Amino acid sequence: MATIPQNTGTAMGTPGTQQNVVFENVSIAFEGNRVLEDISFTLARGETKVLLGVAGSGKTLILKLALGLLKPDSGRIFVLGEEVTAMKEEDLFELRRKVGMVFQESALFDSLTVEDNVGFRLMEEHVPREEIHQRVLEVLRFVELEHTVKMFPSELSGGMRRRVAIARAIISQPEVLLYDSPTGGLDPVTSTTIVELLVKQRDVYKTSALLVTHRLQDAFIMATHTFNSKTNRMEPLPEGQHRNLHTNFIVLKDARIIFQGNAAELVYSKNEYIQEYLSQ
Repeated sequence: MATIPQNTGTAMGTPGTQQNVVFENVSIAFEGNRVLEDISFTLARGETKVLLGVAGSGKTLILKLALGLLKPDSGRIFVLGEEVTAMKEEDLFELRRKVGMVFQESALFDSLTVEDNVGFRLMEEHVPREEIHQRVLEVLRFVELEHTVKMFPSELSGGMRRRVAIARAIISQPEVLLYDSPTGGLDPVTSTTIVELLVKQRDVYKTSALLVTHRLQDAFIMATHTFNSKTNRMEPLPEGQHRNLHTNFIVLKDARIIFQGNAAELVYSKNEYIQEYLSQ
């Protein structure tokens, strides 16, 4: 199995840093329409990369490629040191156990309780029932929904269903999380609750994440806040503290990456398209 390449430039990560996801010159087209062209970036351990761009710019497609659900026309993709683009489908199953996915629609099973939804992957792996129960309670406690363990999805609000989906994604203690618009369709207060959970997961467990979002506010909160384990709350980073320790940005336009950098670099970019995008 191919191993992850060493990276040298700033666009491809800091030398010596463990890179959990690497895209190398990845391109893909559908019916002759190029959707992604020569995409290259890395995702370091404990880092969140926020994918920005208009609808149809290929953000969710990047998540699917990282999972190996689709193969690019050219280029290579590495996840946790293994070359996804060279793996057989049966080998991808094992790798996907180390990757969590949160969909905008939550994708819960309506006929199952919260406990069985969250523990579904563990049941498939034939983990003992008592262990599943304890791990379900642990992750539900993490998302502050322990009281919902015997409830059904139909009894939950939209924000609660999204938090259950996060619990399901993290129960297997993944090293990489893929978030597809986790706050989409939610009100601002509930969205902030979800973002706080993403920050908590990032800072407590040092999980790497690719985050697709249409809410710029959510993205900037992630870049300017940290989780304080003593207060059990998300807090702003102190003024003057380096703010791109954990969260950086990628902007897609016309199938290509037109920006990679931190929040300050994004805000002060001279690119007219980026300034127009940020002003919307």
